[in-house]
Amino acid sequence: MSENLSQFDFMISENGPAALVVQEWLDPAGGAGTIIFPPTFAPPEGEKDKPADYVIDGDGSMCLIDTVGAQANRLEPLFKSARYSSLVPQVIIKVGNREVNLLDAGHRAADAVVRFSDKASEFEAAFLAYDQGDATKLARLSPTSLIFGAWDSRGTQVKIPRLIDSTIRAYNVKRVSRNGQYRATLRKDELEEMEIGAESLGKDFPAQEGLVDNPVKLVPGGIVAESIRRDAVLNLIPIRAAGAAGEEETTALRRYVLGLALLALFAPADFYLRQGCILVTNPEKPGKRELVHRTGKREPFTASFSGIESYARAAAQAFGVGENVEATFHAELVKERHAGKAAKKAAKAKSGKS
Repeated sequence: MSENLSQFDFMISENGPAALVVQEWLDPAGGAGTIIFPPTFAPPEGEKDKPADYVIDGDGSMCLIDTVGAQANRLEPLFKSARYSSLVPQVIIKVGNREVNLLDAGHRAADAVVRFSDKASEFEAAFLAYDQGDATKLARLSPTSLIFGAWDSRGTQVKIPRLIDSTIRAYNVKRVSRNGQYRATLRKDELEEMEIGAESLGKDFPAQEGLVDNPVKLVPGGIVAESIRRDAVLNLIPIRAAGAAGEEETTALRRYVLGLALLALFAPADFYLRQGCILVTNPEKPGKRELVHRTGKREPFTASFSGIESYARAAAQAFGVGENVEATFHAELVKERHAGKAAKKAAKAKSGKS
């Protein structure tokens, strides 16, 4: 057990590597050269009249396929699976008639669903303890916040850096456009006979409701890429900075965080990113896994996934996984917050007038 626990200590030692870098070449599930659909983003400030579009470099050399935030949200639910759910506390927050797992909350421990729950004070204390150099409380409430990052911007203001930066980009891309025709089931004469056609209700309403044929304007129809690559970096520096009450506790904490991070980074994943964008590993282009030292020296990282999984389980057992948590979201707390802010605003306005 002790040998298994210490096998990656060189990664979190004082003179250890700065980062673990992973590159993985991908292909569309339909095969190289088939169309895939990147995400669309709102236009920049000052160009609000333009439609949402892909993020493509001006010369078409690179297109963003999946962002850092999107990748984090895809990787984190790994710890809900039956295989790995015992490695982290399962925090379930009741919101009315539904339940929200904290692993699905976009802002993790800093999410509004936590801040307005009956466990808010515990999470606030964990953030404050982290800010004072002890990450134990947060690791026992929401360890994935230590891996994928969190910013308690509406509470304690504490920022937790993201350990895993993962993005997917396509290279040397060609944009594809598409249009189409919406075909309505009802006939024009039927609509007019029932007085629900364009002559009765105006030109726009029947089209908006799908009652009449309607052409689709020319819109982005995906891209064709020469190559696609996932680039991921595991930042080891913040793990070495994470502290606990004593030396043994600190080592156990750092091993636990490292084990979860390695598991999230290397666990087999399905890259079904969105409709029209399913990616798979390119078997003809091997990727790379490198430890990068502060001197710039690079060396291969050769650990097997079975070894990583075994390490993560041993580290979790040694640290002591936090207990599962059940919390309840309270709308009354939102109303109290609103009333407090309104009172401060009114007092400030009154002070300004006087």
